[in-house]
Amino acid sequence: MKTIASFILAAAAVTLAAPASAQFAKPEDAIKYRKASLTVMAAHFGRVAAMANGRVPFDAKAAADNAAVAEAMSKLPWAAFVDGSDKGDTKAKSEIWADGAKFKDASEKMQAEMSKLAVAAKTGSLDSIKVAVGATAGTCKACHDAFRKD
Repeated sequence: MKTIASFILAAAAVTLAAPASAQFAKPEDAIKYRKASLTVMAAHFGRVAAMANGRVPFDAKAAADNAAVAEAMSKLPWAAFVDGSDKGDTKAKSEIWADGAKFKDASEKMQAEMSKLAVAAKTGSLDSIKVAVGATAGTCKACHDAFRKD
């Protein structure tokens, strides 16, 4: 009975782990995923930044909605920087893999600022949003400068 239970438990563990390992079966799948995540995040952040910079009229609800999407998206791309995805259709520098701790720190700083932006946007205060947009953009730029090819 213990042998059967152990076998069933092991089979369940393998079955549940398979989708995670198969998520990026090929390096190009990881590249596509992270590029898509970053593109959506940038588009929604850009909408908030355009309001903060006066390029488009301020709409508190739209700012909050877009900041919320950007915050959610900011958590997604990092799992797709897997081994082997440093080659191909990517602007990722090799420093991402050479100095993973620095890259992780940069991604966490950006996520933290994106969360602060979402909180600021919920207040409806354009002045608070302007400050948060500036700080968030700074973390994006720092990461791009260190880890993104031109």
